[in-house]
Amino acid sequence: MAKQGWNGTIKRLDNSRVLIPKSNAPCMNVDGLVYCNRELEEKLVGDNAPAQVCNVACLPGIVGQSIAMPDVHWGYGFPIGGIAAFDESNGIISPGGVGYDINCGVRLIRTDLNADDVKPRVKNIVNELFTNIPTGVGSSGRYHAHRDEYSDILTKGAVWAVRKGFGFKSDINHIEEGGAMGGADPSVISDRAYQRGAKQVGTLGAGNHFIEVQEVSHIFDATSADAFGLFPGQLVVLIHTGSRGFGHQVASDSLEVMQRAVNKYNIRLPDRQLACTHFDSPEGRRYYSAMVCAANYAWANRQLITHWVRESLVNTLGVGIGKIGGEIVYDIAHNIAKREIHDGRRLIVHRKGATRAFPEGWVGVPDDYRDVGHPVLVPGDMGSCSYVMVGTDKGAREAFASCCHGAGRMMSRSKANRRFTAGALFSELNKKGVYAKPKSNRTFVEEAPDAYKDVSEVVGVLDESGIAMKVARMKPLGVIKG
Repeated sequence: MAKQGWNGTIKRLDNSRVLIPKSNAPCMNVDGLVYCNRELEEKLVGDNAPAQVCNVACLPGIVGQSIAMPDVHWGYGFPIGGIAAFDESNGIISPGGVGYDINCGVRLIRTDLNADDVKPRVKNIVNELFTNIPTGVGSSGRYHAHRDEYSDILTKGAVWAVRKGFGFKSDINHIEEGGAMGGADPSVISDRAYQRGAKQVGTLGAGNHFIEVQEVSHIFDATSADAFGLFPGQLVVLIHTGSRGFGHQVASDSLEVMQRAVNKYNIRLPDRQLACTHFDSPEGRRYYSAMVCAANYAWANRQLITHWVRESLVNTLGVGIGKIGGEIVYDIAHNIAKREIHDGRRLIVHRKGATRAFPEGWVGVPDDYRDVGHPVLVPGDMGSCSYVMVGTDKGAREAFASCCHGAGRMMSRSKANRRFTAGALFSELNKKGVYAKPKSNRTFVEEAPDAYKDVSEVVGVLDESGIAMKVARMKPLGVIKG
């Protein structure tokens, strides 16, 4: 479907939500619901993301509404920032509703250190991170997994990495799905995916992926912050990366299968990029098993990187990890489809550029977070700030316990490269007290702060709507990028 301005009907429900009635298209089975204020609504319409919200609403077995978060923007088939749940018995599963970077996700590491004490050495820390952690397009990892190890990587994820000595057993408690999602089947993975992933576990990659040294600059909810081990002035590290070339190849392989399945099962689509099949079909089960393999690969990837982040802090600061701390606050997935129960129904919840946001008391929330809910991590761009949020009961009822995943692009990478320069961006960040170390000036410029929406505005919409609540804000001190 061509990208062009949206001219359909939108009804504003309140300051933080708009409804896209199903009368916009004959094929729509449900309404669309987008979380946005009036200013973000202009960006929404200009990007034509509502057209994709409508298209998703046309898919078989969709339940509730086709939902988009305030960071929504145009994507492959599904909008990025889109959420859709399908009945497990008669609904579909779609690679376009997950994305190419399966389980692109964010991990927050807290320390026992005061940022003011460490700021004079932030540049050294960033340089050590850049040296210690393979970064950039096609980067090759320090750990080269043998083919016979891949079954464990793809089925055990972060658990495999911890058993290999990359981290602590306690790390697993604060990773979504315990770092190892069930249902993986390595036998469905192509040789090409194995080849692409063989040397990339433990690598950061490029694009919007980063490792950022941050300071907790504000606490909004003391009770939740205390449960998460966060305090004002604290030094923390945020990791953002995914399943690398392995996940990309899994997606590419699966889309070919799905295109054939659309014809086999006579599924009518408004956009061929929404290629899908019934979840309870051989092709649907096969994709789900392959997707889980890629998700577990991503958790293993972030676990190795976590080990080297801790190592980098120890090397730079000259003290042991016991003095530094370095516990995982949480690791949360973006770009994933999950089997979940909502209101007694078994659903396949697609979150593309969106995260799970389970509130207090929900199954799946770590025991020590049970009374508040698990952390939701919302990274901003390298020149602004990032947030920790927590889900609410209202969010569970209204948005399938989901939240935004970041600020959301509003400018293409090619346009950013035409508009900004690396020199100007370095200067801007330096004025803000942020030391940046990119692998490539081109990808660095593509991630310029002005290429993104204002993350504080995005987060504010969800906080005002009541589907998630702000807990803490972090400001950047230093960052490495691919």
